[in-house]
Amino acid sequence: MNAWTDWAARQLDEISSAGRWRATRSFDAHGPAGDLGGRPVVSFASNDYLGLSSHPAVAAAAHAAIDRWGTGSTASRLVVGTRPCHDELEDAIAEWKGTERAVVYPTGYAANLGVMSVLGGTDVTVFSDELNHASIIDGCRLGRSAVKIYPHCDVDRLDAMLGSETGGDSGRRTVVVTDGVFSMDGDEAPIGPLATVCDRHGALLVIDEAHSVLSPSVPVPNASAVIRVGTLSKALGALGGWVAASSAFADLLVNRSRPYIFTTALPPADAAAALAALEIVRSPEGHALVSRLRSMVERLVPGHPSPIVPLVLGDEARALDAAAALLEHGILVPAIRPPTVPVGSSRLRITVSAGHSDEMLDRLVHGLDELGLR
Repeated sequence: MNAWTDWAARQLDEISSAGRWRATRSFDAHGPAGDLGGRPVVSFASNDYLGLSSHPAVAAAAHAAIDRWGTGSTASRLVVGTRPCHDELEDAIAEWKGTERAVVYPTGYAANLGVMSVLGGTDVTVFSDELNHASIIDGCRLGRSAVKIYPHCDVDRLDAMLGSETGGDSGRRTVVVTDGVFSMDGDEAPIGPLATVCDRHGALLVIDEAHSVLSPSVPVPNASAVIRVGTLSKALGALGGWVAASSAFADLLVNRSRPYIFTTALPPADAAAALAALEIVRSPEGHALVSRLRSMVERLVPGHPSPIVPLVLGDEARALDAAAALLEHGILVPAIRPPTVPVGSSRLRITVSAGHSDEMLDRLVHGLDELGLR
């Protein structure tokens, strides 16, 4: 073996020895039910919170876009990749979020990389919640900013940290970035208090709303100093990411964001599907889907703020065993382990969808109860 082959083998041995080997599983499904390795299962693993990935109107919009524009955008947005559906989608997102503009990216991950790298610099300090998503963390690294981690959702501690940073004549710009709903815990950030603290200290607030399907956008004291980031691939059932902000910030992203400038644009079919899904979300049908989702979450865990329900088991082996036991009942729930979550906090991550039937939810509850997990 040469040096690189030997290195790769050692890395794989290290992963395997630590009990953290991962591999993909092919799930042949349309909606929450499907076939996993020859076994019929119901998935409580996806982020398709409103069941829109299989909605007929969303699929029809994607088909129509392929017929009109083909399967790919063929180039980056600024070269020749932008199609009318991209512009229409950005206009609809801006109207939905109440901002002057919106910018669409190929993925939500790319959107966070784009925002945090453009905002960053050696004269910037970013205050990041300790449980923020990996895409936020990586965006902060690309931005070359000083990064300070504040305790999870601790507004008082953040207030004190900002006070220390902005006092005197340091001349540093400050950014606070947080998930709106945290992807592994399913809890909500205190957006109102965070916005108040940011306004007091002159900090820009960046909110990743990727999982914020049950809670509306919270009004903030200074909307021009807030940037909202989200995804088209979860509640909207398509693919892509978006940033909703003022015209000035949108223009900065278009002109300086490397994940926007140097990658092929979102395929037209995904843009059209997302636009159709957004139209549903903002309609009475969408309101009914959100209401159904909320009622299903209430049945599973009363008072929980999101469709992400974690069952923290601690030990990695215990989480894997619990996931395997549920699979024997025909229920697919993933075991989440380090490095996705901290050591000692391995868990089952249950996600509920409006696409689940009452019978499917009954099956989940029965399986959890039978295994003593609820």
